[in-house]
Amino acid sequence: MIARIWQGRIRARDLDEYRSYIAATGIADYRATPGNRGAQILARVDFEVAHVITLSFWDSIESIRAFAGDDVTRARYYPQDEKFLLDFPERAEHFDVLE
Repeated sequence: MIARIWQGRIRARDLDEYRSYIAATGIADYRATPGNRGAQILARVDFEVAHVITLSFWDSIESIRAFAGDDVTRARYYPQDEKFLLDFPERAEHFDVLE
């Protein structure tokens, strides 16, 4: 199993709205992709900024490719992301899950 991690930053005041938005877009797309074993949103508020992490679990790199495209390390963004994100990290990270 492979864990895919993407990290970003938003305004803390937008956290509840962002949580609903990302659940309906990125998390829903993760979970709808064959080979996905689940996804979570993690958040930590640091004064006026919220650090958010999407954590998803996959059967294989091929499964991730079905979600992310040929360059599996490239972050995938959605049209409304500009409303929330303070920056746009280019890459997601992947880790083998040691069970």
